[in-house]
This record gives sequence, structure tokens and C-alpha cells, in this order.
Amino acid sequence: QVQLVESGGGLVQAGGSLRLSCAASGRTFTTYTMGWFRQAPGKEREFVAVISRSGGSTYYADSVKGRFAISRDNAKNTVYLQMNSLKPEDTAAYYCAATIQSRSDAARAYDYWGQGTQVTVSS
Repeated sequence: QVQLVESGGGLVQAGGSLRLSCAASGRTFTTYTMGWFRQAPGKEREFVAVISRSGGSTYYADSVKGRFAISRDNAKNTVYLQMNSLKPEDTAAYYCAATIQSRSDAARAYDYWGQGTQVTVSS
């Protein structure tokens, strides 16, 4: 098993930036493909970004492509989400998740989830 703890959320003005972190503990971090998802009130959880076990491959939702960047530091057992040019529609709870599968944008593919961190973007 792996335990995931997100941090770095907060309130930011439109156009601003935030960096989310997700610290993993437990089983070997490099076993897992890591993803970020988000969920706004009244909406379904949606895919944001995913990164391969080595960090050499990434994939993004169209809504964040060019603004967000996912990365990982396997020595620190941590995955990051750098969010730039934030928009009010990015407001949501952000979750990191782990899967032993290869790249996936489907929430059902992920076995482990963090508790989430809130991001609020004001206009």
C-alpha cells in the first residue's frame, strides 16, 4: 500500500500560480504511475495530469495543457503539480492518486488517493 498526503492548496487571484505537492509513504514510490485529479462542488471528479513511474512521460487534460506541469522527485517520494495562469474555473479540491497501471486518465484505474487540497481562484 501507499499513503498519499497533498499540500500547497490555497486562495489565489486569477492569473496567479500555485504548486501542489503530494508526499507518498509506504510501498516503493517508483512502483506507481501518479496522477492528479480535481473535483468541483456538484461536479464529477476529473482528470488533470499523469506522470509515468520514471517521470519521463506526462499527459494532460486539454483544459490545463500549457498552464499546468506535473513532475516527480523519486528520491523524495513526491509528485508535484505546478499550476500557472490560474482561472476561476480551476477552483476545486485537488487529489493525487497512485496506480500500478501505465498512464491512465480514468479515476477508476487508481488504487490509492490522498485526502485532497483545496484550490480557490478568485476573479
